[in-house]
Amino acid sequence: MKDLRGRVAAVTGAGSGIGRALAEELARRGAHLALCDVDEAGLTETVGRCEGAGVKVTAQRVDVADRDRVHAWADEVAGEHGQVNLVVNNAGVALGSTIRSMSFEDFRWLIDIDFWGVVHGTNAFLPHLERSGEGHIVNLSSVFGLISVPTQSAYNAAKFAVRGFTDALRMELKIAGSPVSCTTVLPGGVRTNIARNARMDASVATMAGDTERARRNFDRIAITTPERAARRILQAVEHDRARVLIGPDAQLIDLVSRLAPGVYQRVMIAGARRLR
Repeated sequence: MKDLRGRVAAVTGAGSGIGRALAEELARRGAHLALCDVDEAGLTETVGRCEGAGVKVTAQRVDVADRDRVHAWADEVAGEHGQVNLVVNNAGVALGSTIRSMSFEDFRWLIDIDFWGVVHGTNAFLPHLERSGEGHIVNLSSVFGLISVPTQSAYNAAKFAVRGFTDALRMELKIAGSPVSCTTVLPGGVRTNIARNARMDASVATMAGDTERARRNFDRIAITTPERAARRILQAVEHDRARVLIGPDAQLIDLVSRLAPGVYQRVMIAGARRLR
């Protein structure tokens, strides 16, 4: 899709961060919007930022972990807008915990949103994208889908899974001759609320000094703005790229991920010990 003007884009997690920035950039480019989030106040603010661009904007409260609700929303979007051309499965949460101390409930909460939310959004919208005759799916993984990090095992598991799922989907779509393609997005540190809103337990305090310090550390290394991330993502859609790395830190981590596992893991272990 070289031109997004007049196309219909559905974005999850549009209440803040990358999702909001994508909605605003898409509106500037003339795309009609179907937005969702569980944060209704944030979603309302995003709608207000996009409505003056002369495009149609609809919004719904949707929990992407709820498969039936996501499928119902996809049908609603197709009915209200007449077609769907772009889906961005962006909604995500974070969890800081060691494997030893992590509760099953917290683990399932993250996987249900960060992985199953992507699967639900992909499966719900794919038939509508194919019926439009031209479509693209964007799934948000992370640089934590390239390397593993202490206290991030749940997030690592979800983001590695999103990367594998989306890479396989892209190949299947090409083999089938589908009019739909897809892109895996691998952001580095982006200035969003994900770390500030993360669930963190006492094991993070043991690793990083305290949970608030862990959040401040993320804010300090988050060097890419959501707006820049949004532009990079849409550029990848326009050029039908299989993957896109967001931020110079993502470029570096991609290189690190190509080292022998024992090498980068020793670096991570040394860093964690220094924090302690």
